[in-house]
Amino acid sequence: MPTTYNVSSINTSVATAVQTNKVLRNTYMLLAMTLLFSAAAAGVSMAIAVPYGVSLITSLVALALLWFVLPRTANSAAGIGVVFAVTGLLGFGLGPVLNHYLNLANGAQIVMLSLGITGAAFTGLSGYVLVTRRDFSFMRSFLMIGILVAFIAGIVSLVAALVGYPMPALALTVSAMFAFLMCGLILWQTSEIVNGGETNYVLATVSLYVSIYNLFTSLLHLLGAFMGERE
Repeated sequence: MPTTYNVSSINTSVATAVQTNKVLRNTYMLLAMTLLFSAAAAGVSMAIAVPYGVSLITSLVALALLWFVLPRTANSAAGIGVVFAVTGLLGFGLGPVLNHYLNLANGAQIVMLSLGITGAAFTGLSGYVLVTRRDFSFMRSFLMIGILVAFIAGIVSLVAALVGYPMPALALTVSAMFAFLMCGLILWQTSEIVNGGETNYVLATVSLYVSIYNLFTSLLHLLGAFMGERE
């Protein structure tokens, strides 16, 4: 008995695979460009010694764009401009933080080690998903709840420091939580792209960028606390 094939099903599968590869390719291309742009913005910020106040303002503007503007422009060409605005502002706001760590006796080592671990983690986690094509969608609820808890704990730690009662143990715990959660977010978001759950490369790029950014800053805090030595 001859074998029969469902041509429609085959065509749909091929079209889905092509779309997935296109989203993946565009995401990594845009992510690479935004990381370079963000690094350049951070370099400018460091060179002109931007104070923490300006850094805070640019970061808040970036978050406003991320929450209120990007969702409305993600399906248009304007969304790409918003992505560069968000990543550029976050990179610019990172300048004072990097200057702070570079003022430590072994600051360059801390910054380079944080960059190296971040790059290795992103490459390893993304590569694992790309090779295995494993579905990590089950992590979504856990990640959202974990990020909410870490965010609230971070606010508590910040408020405590502002009123004169710093809680360094809590601050380090928050950084460790964010580092762990960002690794999970990289797994989940890459899985969404690979398995067709995310079809918008603009949103995928921002999600991966924010994960890399938060992973890097969390590692800076952790390594700075355990390795930092004042000049």
